[in-house]
Amino acid sequence: MPPLRTALRRLLRAIAILLVSWLALSWLAVLVLRFVPPWTSAVMMERRVGAWVRAEQGFRLRQHWVPWSQVSPYVPLAMVAGEDQKFPFHHGFDLDSIQNALDQADEGRRLRGASTISQQTAKNLFLWNGRSFVRKGLEAYFTVLIELTWPKRRILEVYMNVAELGDGIYGVGAASEAYFRLPPARLGPAQAALLAAVLPSPRRLHADRPSAYVQRRTLWIERQMAQLGGPGYLDATQPARARRGH
Repeated sequence: MPPLRTALRRLLRAIAILLVSWLALSWLAVLVLRFVPPWTSAVMMERRVGAWVRAEQGFRLRQHWVPWSQVSPYVPLAMVAGEDQKFPFHHGFDLDSIQNALDQADEGRRLRGASTISQQTAKNLFLWNGRSFVRKGLEAYFTVLIELTWPKRRILEVYMNVAELGDGIYGVGAASEAYFRLPPARLGPAQAALLAAVLPSPRRLHADRPSAYVQRRTLWIERQMAQLGGPGYLDATQPARARRGH
């Protein structure tokens, strides 16, 4: 066999081994995080490194894990109401929202995001901020893995704990203490809606100093929470066995 062909075959074999190894390791990471609370996330590490590079004096990253049972039921409801109302029923992607966003872009309007909570969880845990096609492709890949491996309630539980809710403030545990001086189990509908209201841009919007826009969005989320039927709307995120035993 000619040396060039041999070298090419070895290169292709090495690439295949690397690809299969990466696929296996990425799925293993997703599988482990179904049961183990993540101690950090890619977005948190990116923010920490950014603060170090820019020498931001006084920057402190705050986050700690709070299990589902210790969070007010209004918090996940508010996040679903404000970010992804089809979350209990889709399989990671809201195709209608994606199509609407593309239609608006075709009409010359600004391309808005159509990410589901599953996609945002994948991005927060494993990827970086940005809008490149590479990142969106990886986001879709990790979203599929998460949807195949985790129950819906686990996705929402992790999202509540890693979502950025202020500059350096990640997760409902740190946010409820920073803004309300309360444990997350004691948050009411209005406070939960206020946290959800800053999710689109948590470094520009402030739960502790809500602008007129944040106040309007908070009221809208509260209305959506009521129209969805309250915390019972998220019963669909429970495994069927748990619902039968409830």
